[in-house]
Amino acid sequence: MPSLDNYRVFKTDYAGRELTVEIGKYAEQANGACLIRCGETVVNVTVCMAEQPREGMDFFPLSVDYEEKMFAVGKIPGGFKKREGRASDKAILVARLIDRPIRPLFPKGIFNDVVVVATALSVDPDIAPEPLAMIGSSVALSVSDIPWAGPTGSVIVGCIDGKYIINPTVAEKEKSSIHLSLAGTKDAILMIEAGANEVTDAEMVGAIMYGHEEIKKVCAFIEEIQKEVGKPKREMELYHIPEDLDAAVKAYAYDKLVAALDTFDRQEREKRQAEAEADILAHFADIYPEQTREVKDSIYYIVKNIVRAKIFDKGIRPDGRGLKEVRPIWCEHGVLPRVHGSAVFTRGQTQALTTCTLGMLDEAQRMEGLDEEEEKRYMHQYNFPGYCTGEAKPLRSPGRREIGHGALAERALIPVIPSEADFPYAIRVVSDILSSNGSSSMASVCGSTMALMDAGVPIKAPVAGCAMGLIKDPDTGKYVIMTDIQGLEDFLGDMDFKVAGTEKGITAIQMDIKIKGISEQIMLDAIAQAQEGRRFILGKMLECIPQVNDHLSPYAPKIISFQINPEKIGDVVGKQGKVINKIIEQTGTKIDIEDDGTVCIACYGDISAAERAKAIVQSIAHDPEVGDMFVGVVVRILSRVGAFVEFAPGKDGMVHISKLSAERVNQVEDVLNIGDKVKVEIIKIGEKGIDLKLLEKLD
Repeated sequence: MPSLDNYRVFKTDYAGRELTVEIGKYAEQANGACLIRCGETVVNVTVCMAEQPREGMDFFPLSVDYEEKMFAVGKIPGGFKKREGRASDKAILVARLIDRPIRPLFPKGIFNDVVVVATALSVDPDIAPEPLAMIGSSVALSVSDIPWAGPTGSVIVGCIDGKYIINPTVAEKEKSSIHLSLAGTKDAILMIEAGANEVTDAEMVGAIMYGHEEIKKVCAFIEEIQKEVGKPKREMELYHIPEDLDAAVKAYAYDKLVAALDTFDRQEREKRQAEAEADILAHFADIYPEQTREVKDSIYYIVKNIVRAKIFDKGIRPDGRGLKEVRPIWCEHGVLPRVHGSAVFTRGQTQALTTCTLGMLDEAQRMEGLDEEEEKRYMHQYNFPGYCTGEAKPLRSPGRREIGHGALAERALIPVIPSEADFPYAIRVVSDILSSNGSSSMASVCGSTMALMDAGVPIKAPVAGCAMGLIKDPDTGKYVIMTDIQGLEDFLGDMDFKVAGTEKGITAIQMDIKIKGISEQIMLDAIAQAQEGRRFILGKMLECIPQVNDHLSPYAPKIISFQINPEKIGDVVGKQGKVINKIIEQTGTKIDIEDDGTVCIACYGDISAAERAKAIVQSIAHDPEVGDMFVGVVVRILSRVGAFVEFAPGKDGMVHISKLSAERVNQVEDVLNIGDKVKVEIIKIGEKGIDLKLLEKLD
């Protein structure tokens, strides 16, 4: 048995539950590792760093993976191999949640591969593994020898009836108006990911600050762990630009780059900048023949400082806009004739083509994961092809960026999607980015709203989105906030803060930062400024499409939804589906019946086919009563007795010969024949069957 001399257990209160961290027992060959428990939810987190920097890297190679083990909830994976395959969309989104708060805290100039792996080993549905995985990554990094400026803490915040809740249960989440994933240090917020039901700015900021108080406690707990069992941080030679080289490049290049950047036209600016950089590199090719990379990096920081200084000191942005000014907007809808709904939203050089497709409820996406199996009735997908940025690269399956942006847009729109009862359709929205120069995820929110309206989906309110940027002076703490950032401002700035919502309130927030946290005041200012921008953009959208279309596309399915007694489902379906299949064949419709008795009938073209199918289903599910009238077919005749009429599939009754006419009838065939369509009324229900009266013979 291996030695457990280094095994330590640490415990703390975590929003009313006991949180346990185990160190020194599992995965001991990793640079840092921990097993973190809360209730019956258990997550293992490891972190490893390569011994040497990766050759040729010019960015920090951090990789984060979140593993969902199906055994964690007592399930066997589906598929032929019966083992976990590629990461689910949810696992990728959780990996992003882990990545974003820890990334800014690594030292600049580190190019060693760092890999964080969080594995959910046991999951209680009421104790989400996501915040534990985020806390575990902070613990593993803190106790490792890897240089890192943590710790960080993480929580989920909900809100029920104006009261904030930390790490809500499944039942509480269903009632909550906010679902906020939050991470930060003891001093500042690092990451925000939130969906909300049109909450006010004050409610959202209140939730963030409430969650931060719990984060401070988590950070203090991790600091104690680090003091007791943390390894000394590794001494590393970090990449830096030599001072003499940097000074020489600045002296030669600064004025040239200032002149190159002195235009508001993007194409012209990029052309001038490329020419200036080519001249600078050529000039230093002989002076620093083996330090081309360092020269390029020096140029990058000069450009960064020039652009940031213009914005910070003069309020002049690269395209000439004011700090609160939104780029020019144009949009259109109904651009694709065979599509159920479509729209193009263009803001500056960012353009999204969004389509909406309606389908039956059985076309909803079935989700298999650690949560209870669920169906996504509203599906939002985002595509970012190479041509949208002018790159010559082949199409690939969606990556982490596409999945993350699609999830954000989906989260922003879910609060306004009509209920299944009000609109019994599955809805698929696809945002294809045709051109990108910043804020493409928010463009997809705007375009998707318009596509839904164009499709005739009765959304509760239109949603618009706006991305906010930040430039902060690290020495003075002073800052400026920019509305509707473009690509260069995102690349050279300190924050990408996306806010989506209706006229009434916020529906989604996502924040990524490159600095070591932002204050409450910055958040307040950014959210307030975002509201101004959001409402302006919303006005432009409504100029194009003022209201939801009052009809569906002729190419969209027509769906009728109604309820039957669940006990009658078997009668409607019939043995081996014979009854329902016959109805489908007769009417040309598609029928879906839920366990609760909800029936959805779909058809294309004239809705009368769906109405006929509805009448048949209702007649089967209905318990006949005296006085009920039906349209049926004569199926059998007893000449001297009467005619048997099938008034619903599997249900028939007899019209006695005396009830065929007010006058005397000698034989049934004088009035009716097999196959005749008739209207009848129930006049008696007895043990021997149902007696009918002929009301009318139909053509």
